[in-house]
Amino acid sequence: MRSSYVQLVGRGHPLDPGYIPEDLTEPKIPFCAPPEDPKRLLRLRAARAAERLFERAAQAGLCLYGVSGYRSYARQAEIYGQSSSGYVAPPGCSEHQLGLALDVSCPKLGFELVPAFAEMEEGKFLERFGPMYGFILRYPKGKEKITGYAWEPWHIRYVTKTLALYLSLTGLTLDEYHSL
Repeated sequence: MRSSYVQLVGRGHPLDPGYIPEDLTEPKIPFCAPPEDPKRLLRLRAARAAERLFERAAQAGLCLYGVSGYRSYARQAEIYGQSSSGYVAPPGCSEHQLGLALDVSCPKLGFELVPAFAEMEEGKFLERFGPMYGFILRYPKGKEKITGYAWEPWHIRYVTKTLALYLSLTGLTLDEYHSL
């Protein structure tokens, strides 16, 4: 189950501290992280889907950048320890550790991860076309009590094309899907 693309990860569904995906690879997409930085990594299937999604964005004249993909348990512990927000995932509870989550931004926002991304053409594109490539907006607006995390229009999660389209059409979150 730990390798499942539809696995639910969060405070009530933590990953083992030693979990590291076996098929991490660097997608051929623009990143604002330096070469060799682990946050440039995604699981192979998610990486290939991200390449196709970013290529489609480029064809539409949009410029998406990866900001943060894979994040180890130890790195999440550092981020959690430095944060005063109750919305930052504790170590073991971040989808980034799965290698299936990707934070996305654009040059117009200085690559920042901010709510304004949702109003940008890039953010609208990501929400509209992401499911066609297997990605969902994992923490949608208005679902904070269900997901346990703040709205993040920049955070996409690979769940397979079939499930992404289903969740997009029904308006369900991954959490709600798992409780069906």
